[in-house]
Amino acid sequence: MGQSIPFGQHIARPPVAVSVRAGVGARVESVPWTIWCMVAGVVSGMIGGPWDISWHMSIGRDTFWTPAHIMIQMTGVLVGIACGYMILTATFGHDAATQGASVKIWGFRGPLGAFIAVWGCIAMLTSAPFDNWWHEAYGLDVKIVSPPHTLLSLGSLSIKIGLMALMAGLMSRASDRIRRTLGALLLFIGAGCVAQMGLILTGSTWPTEMHNAACYLAVAIAIPAVLIAPAWGSQWKWGCTVVAGIYTVVLLAFEWILPLFPAEPKLGPVYQHITHLVPLRFPMLLIVPAIVLDLLWRKTGEWGRWKLAAATGPALVLSFTAVQWPFANFLMSPGSRNWFFGTAYFAYFDPANFIYDPYQFRNLETSGRFWALLMIALVFSVVTSRLGFAWGDWMRRLRR
Repeated sequence: MGQSIPFGQHIARPPVAVSVRAGVGARVESVPWTIWCMVAGVVSGMIGGPWDISWHMSIGRDTFWTPAHIMIQMTGVLVGIACGYMILTATFGHDAATQGASVKIWGFRGPLGAFIAVWGCIAMLTSAPFDNWWHEAYGLDVKIVSPPHTLLSLGSLSIKIGLMALMAGLMSRASDRIRRTLGALLLFIGAGCVAQMGLILTGSTWPTEMHNAACYLAVAIAIPAVLIAPAWGSQWKWGCTVVAGIYTVVLLAFEWILPLFPAEPKLGPVYQHITHLVPLRFPMLLIVPAIVLDLLWRKTGEWGRWKLAAATGPALVLSFTAVQWPFANFLMSPGSRNWFFGTAYFAYFDPANFIYDPYQFRNLETSGRFWALLMIALVFSVVTSRLGFAWGDWMRRLRR
């Protein structure tokens, strides 16, 4: 009576009934196979997603059963197997430690992260027939954000959130060696979240849009929470830098490896002569604001969360703008039209160099609109940074 309830135990109450056992489970001496299975599923999706977009840009949508599509859906399969095992074992088993580290939802027991990830699996697997129907009804889409893709993305993001929650709960009960391993995996999955949100922002952050404040507003809305939360939750000293570094390395790997494989369009109209898989653009320079945030947090001590967010959000947006703006000038120049920076790649259906100049900034805003949108971006960055700190604090407090 009179005791405050830990923050992490609030989130699963409405709208379902959740009961939490008094125990917090046994000490963790190794990374469970279920975590490795879920990580393998997420990695499969991280490979399949950019590969699928490249397939659409290079070949078109010839069939649902492409290797890239299968790898994406394997995320739901592998994660579903692992989470199903955890939930069924906790529900029907008699191990006190397992049940002590579980919550109860709709009559089933299991770790909270497993329930979050299961919802993501259902959303991902549901998106597959939805996407197939969408293409049959409306033909080829050339946009990343469509209703079935949105459902797929929400499911994939839920899986990553659930997996990070599972690892955070295990870290609170793990030995130092296992805690370091789980922390590294948590940062890796966090980088996957950043890459996923960056993928959603592709249209808003394309190089031709990088001299518009709308580009930096989009980043302020989507990036701070997914960059800050895993770094803050892991409590690693250079957590933000690690997350942004992994994001950068993964996207560069796709940009440099995909063009090594032959491909040619199977649909029309064809504006570009394609002989190999076409990758997406060079990754955003998020590594710079990540370093800035890690340095900032070393100076802020025990600041309150809103005060910390008020410093973190603008620092992220302004440092990103300071480095990405001049870099965008370079991306428009002939010096970037090579395999390293990749600005000479175009999708087969892109009329670049035929109908428009792809190396000119487009739809430039008036001065008044630019500064107004930039101020709005700074406000949003504070809110989304605060969300990232709340998410990270929640993961720090998780025990189940």
